[in-house]
Amino acid sequence: MATEALDELHSQALTLSESDRAQLAHDLLKSLDIPADKDVSGEWDVEIERRIEQIDSDSASFLDRDTFRRQMEAKIKGK
Repeated sequence: MATEALDELHSQALTLSESDRAQLAHDLLKSLDIPADKDVSGEWDVEIERRIEQIDSDSASFLDRDTFRRQMEAKIKGK
């Protein structure tokens, strides 16, 4: 059950711009993260290198923000 303070904060957050809400959501989620797993960190390093190589070799494919957003909304809605 939400408290009055939480309700007020929620209302205020919804008045923020989309980019500010995204930054706030990112910061809140990040505050919930558990300490980094060293094995996972190493795996991310490998993945980042793989993606950089794809970009450098022109084999990477990209989506513009609007297309990505539409695709993610469709996935969330189960379409």
